[in-house]
Amino acid sequence: MECMVAIANGSEEIETIAIIDTLRRSGATVTTASIHDHLLINGSRNIKIEADQLLSQIHTQTFDLIVLPGGLEGANNFAQCQLLTELLRTQKQQKRLIAAICASPAIVLAPLGLLGTRSTCYPSFFDRLGGSGVEGRVVYDTTEAVVTSQAPGTALEFALVLVGLLYGSEKAQEVGDAMLFEGFYRVVEVLNSCIKL
Repeated sequence: MECMVAIANGSEEIETIAIIDTLRRSGATVTTASIHDHLLINGSRNIKIEADQLLSQIHTQTFDLIVLPGGLEGANNFAQCQLLTELLRTQKQQKRLIAAICASPAIVLAPLGLLGTRSTCYPSFFDRLGGSGVEGRVVYDTTEAVVTSQAPGTALEFALVLVGLLYGSEKAQEVGDAMLFEGFYRVVEVLNSCIKL
């Protein structure tokens, strides 16, 4: 499966790395894409992360999954990136999976009308979700093929749900077990509520 993780100055580092690492452990091809005109981004806690590509170089490619980490500054940068917002709209039109965590569901996806009837985000942004906000560490809206989550503390769970949607719950459990992840029952609950893509 081809996955793209967008990164920007201000992206939350734990979320970013947890998503990339977990997806790569599952066997997914993961391309990190900087929305800026440089590969090296400065994360929300001043940790530098180097992207694989510039978004401007790959925005015409098709991805099975596009993921947006959080971080307030990073999410604001995503929201102002026209190439990214166009790519997200195309992803939705093609009914391909979109995922976002922390501030990104509220700051990026909600204003674009990309959330369905069920979503979550970092609690202080919950009111920006409109009528779609529901309590949950990880929420999958099957009607819109959008997965959302809350914070660094839910990032591994979020990433394992993405693995489960791409490759099945058995693969997600295999990856989670290898990382000594506890609480896999929560991942299974989300996956069991899903209609497979």
